[in-house]
Amino acid sequence: MASEVRHHSIHIPQWKKDEIEDIKRLIGAYSSIGVVGVHGIPSSQLQLMRKNLRGMANVKMSRNNLIFHALDQSPDQVKQISKYVEDQTALLFTNENPFKLYKILEKGRTAAPIKPGGIAPKDIVVQKGPTSFPPGPIVGELQGSGIPAGIEGGKVVIRETKTVARKGDVVDAKLASILSRLEIHPVDLGLDLRAVYENGTIYESKMLLIDETQYIGNITRAVQKAFNLSINTAYPAKATISTLLAKAASESRNLAINAEIIMPDIMDVLLAKANAQMLTIAKIASQKDTNAIGEKLKEKLAASPKEEKKPEAAAAPKEVKEEKKKEEPKESDIASGLGSLFG
Repeated sequence: MASEVRHHSIHIPQWKKDEIEDIKRLIGAYSSIGVVGVHGIPSSQLQLMRKNLRGMANVKMSRNNLIFHALDQSPDQVKQISKYVEDQTALLFTNENPFKLYKILEKGRTAAPIKPGGIAPKDIVVQKGPTSFPPGPIVGELQGSGIPAGIEGGKVVIRETKTVARKGDVVDAKLASILSRLEIHPVDLGLDLRAVYENGTIYESKMLLIDETQYIGNITRAVQKAFNLSINTAYPAKATISTLLAKAASESRNLAINAEIIMPDIMDVLLAKANAQMLTIAKIASQKDTNAIGEKLKEKLAASPKEEKKPEAAAAPKEVKEEKKKEEPKESDIASGLGSLFG
């Protein structure tokens, strides 16, 4: 007799169906879906976090298998975040961008005492110094936890800084109690954002961790380099056109001066240059023959500042050079100086 094959239908309670449908509804209602770890967060603290995020993000607590069912019935791109659902997980729905969401969650983290049997998330250090405890059995309890303690000035003091637990160590009940009494809270409590889905892209938490100061610095340096490149290649742009025009005007002025092109804008400079050259020639000529120049020019040479002798093996002081620049011939003296030399 052939064996009878029986088909059994799996009965899913209505509340589970409703839960799956609610998750699917939220997936379709928000632009970003975050997967957050909630392991070790007390219920009261979790409720406070949800309250603080109200109006900005919707935190949905559910069983992992129901989350998997909801994601499995969602678009293919959304399904990919299911690999981040593990341990104690919640879904976070928001219209904020992933980077802002990460920043908000990080700011919401708080320090909390470590529980007995908890794993030290980092090295736990007890600093030396006075405590608020009066003399009593607490001294023995501190010493029993490996913390050097004593009594000074009627107060219990920690005699030296001590690392009482290394990262990864299990903290026993006695040490956990002492740390709590010392108000040392080594646990960083908050929603652990593992990944965020937004518009077809999944951002893992390590991608969202950005040093804003460094990021702004990089942008500033990039702008500076782009500006310099535009100036050096004479590439006109809205941000550089005024600088390029100023540079072009300065270079054309220098070219006109060096080529001695007669232009109204540089006549004063050309005349000053000619006057200086004239005085130099007159001085050389007078040194060879005092009768080579006229009396007016002799007076002008006598009135001109004397050259100071430069110290040996040393450059002329900066102040002297600046003074010479300030005492260049005035425009009113230029014409008379030229007349003295040639007439």
